Amino acid sequence: MTKVRQLPYGEPAEKGLNVRLVMEEASRCLLCEDAPCSHDCPAGTDPGRFIRSIRFRNFTGACKTIRHNNILGASCAEICPQERLCEKACSRCGIDKPIQIGKLQAFAMEQERLLGLKILEAAPSCGKKVACIGAGPSGLAVAAELAKLGVSVTVYDENEKAGGMLRYGITPSRLSDEIIDQDIKAVESLGVKFELSRRIDKNELDKLVAQYDAVYVGVGLSASKMIPNLKGTDLKGVETALAFLKRARIAGGKIEDLGRVVIIGGGDVAMDCASTAKQCGAKSVYVAFIETLETMPASKRELDYIVDLGVPVIPAFKPVQLNGEDHVTSVELAAMEGNSKITLDADTVIFAVGQKVQDDYKGMTSDGKIFVGGDLANGGKTVVEAVASGKDIAGEIAKFLHI
Repeated sequence: MTKVRQLPYGEPAEKGLNVRLVMEEASRCLLCEDAPCSHDCPAGTDPGRFIRSIRFRNFTGACKTIRHNNILGASCAEICPQERLCEKACSRCGIDKPIQIGKLQAFAMEQERLLGLKILEAAPSCGKKVACIGAGPSGLAVAAELAKLGVSVTVYDENEKAGGMLRYGITPSRLSDEIIDQDIKAVESLGVKFELSRRIDKNELDKLVAQYDAVYVGVGLSASKMIPNLKGTDLKGVETALAFLKRARIAGGKIEDLGRVVIIGGGDVAMDCASTAKQCGAKSVYVAFIETLETMPASKRELDYIVDLGVPVIPAFKPVQLNGEDHVTSVELAAMEGNSKITLDADTVIFAVGQKVQDDYKGMTSDGKIFVGGDLANGGKTVVEAVASGKDIAGEIAKFLHI
């Protein structure tokens, strides 16, 4: 009989490598002169170079490579889909298996944290001021890159803490507050200021445009989608994934009366909701999605994790109705092919079917002093791609400011 893992809320899903295992893994690197893994990192973190540093026990050098190239190096080490990017490109794939690049990066960033290394330094002022709306991955990347050039940057965000989706859209089992704070501290070390619990609406945006030399809008896809015309979504006990994950993070996992939970969606966010509900003491947790196991968007690592926690998954089924008079009591599902139907008892139903732009920023594009990027521009991709977008936009803003 398979033993189901029981982990408290926030307990890391995976353990990192110790020094011995790190050195063994780094020694497998072929030290490619033109490393394909580095070419396949959207943010240009340059794993080929930092793995070379680790191999020769230059851990500080590895930290510098990562931090200079990717301001969110610690967070990306934990949540980046390396198996689809740098690790997939690793030259060892044709020999045995790819280098565990993500775990080597996590080890290097742990050394930065444990040794208290301060790698980045604020540059002398160039006399320019830029506002960044949104303290998520792209906004943090824009702020850091401009601060390196001596720009005075202020980041505005509606939440109490910086991090955006890193903080409020991912379970701490995958990405802890400690690691997020480590990356935020690196941004702050460049002199970037934060105005938190400050929501910027259209009127406020116009004021910022008048006050600053340029304004970056990187609010991301911070509103949740729902399935249109689905009966029962207005019942009590029905909520969206982002609302649930944020509620759990703020409460430290102390959520009562979840009861029987059904999650609709097959992406990593749905997997995060499943593990969070399980760790918060839900009586039962099911995940249903329209894709097959082969085509579902969630990474295999995240799927394996929730299965390891004892969460059943129901692929190729769609919700057709939510039942209940005042509070939801069940979810009816129908097969994508054929006539099979399933009814699951439910006290809580969480929809993880995608995110969308807040109404205030819908349709916004770069114009004059306003620059738009990140998920708001590309429709929602990975954190490492949001960092890449932020670096690109920072270059555009620098060119606009003639610095």
